[in-house]
Amino acid sequence: MQEEDFGEFYEDFASDEHEIEASERLRLFFDKNRNRVFFSRQLEVIHEQEFFHWITSRAIRQLEAEGVIKSEKRQLRTGTLIKLIWHKSYRFQKRNAKSLVSLVEDYSDPNIGAFLGLHGETMVLEGFARHQFVMRGRNAREHDGKLWTMSNHELDFIFERDGVAYGLEVKNTLGYMDQEEFLLKIELCRSLEIRPIFVCRMLPKSWIYKLGIAGGFALILKYQLYPWTHHQLAKRVALELGLPVDAPRALAEGTMERFLKWHMKHL
Repeated sequence: MQEEDFGEFYEDFASDEHEIEASERLRLFFDKNRNRVFFSRQLEVIHEQEFFHWITSRAIRQLEAEGVIKSEKRQLRTGTLIKLIWHKSYRFQKRNAKSLVSLVEDYSDPNIGAFLGLHGETMVLEGFARHQFVMRGRNAREHDGKLWTMSNHELDFIFERDGVAYGLEVKNTLGYMDQEEFLLKIELCRSLEIRPIFVCRMLPKSWIYKLGIAGGFALILKYQLYPWTHHQLAKRVALELGLPVDAPRALAEGTMERFLKWHMKHL
């Protein structure tokens, strides 16, 4: 998926009031950061406490149309397109843009991306095992004699404790997971008669609400988790790009405590 098309893939649409508010907030943001270059996903994540990612994406396009900001598409080594964005008054953006693209290429390398996915699963596996959850399946679409046959999709894990089974999907990414996959995994868990659990850096509040209605829980990590061996890269991404990444040695105890409290409440 190309960066600049991100906002087109979601069914949820904010009101005009929210779009206008996001545009005004971004207008002030660029006024305060006239001599910096950003990229679209970075801006979506930076402003996610106030606006859904797709709202920020649409606000960016609105400011482009008004001429408040300028943009340029660059192709990374992976072939992925990235949209660079800066204030219209910034005339010497090339050096800044080159440095930004270099760092993005470092952390978005396919080998690192795949490694981060596996690392996220490993940390979740260790965290749940540490709290007496028994793994009943990995990369699974079958549980207790019930088989998901509607597609080839699988759950990352199936855990069980106190007679309750959970289907876990782990997403160690900066952006939201695909909405279609999100809804499908809820349906997969429903067909297996297990509770859906999504362990993600971030999810939209509207999705978390839908998940709760389906009897599930969103374990929000807030940070993209890097392995300790890559803590220097994580530090650069956090400091230079202002993105929520970290390299802890284990899943935070408070994170598991949140899920344990929910588990005990819903026994």
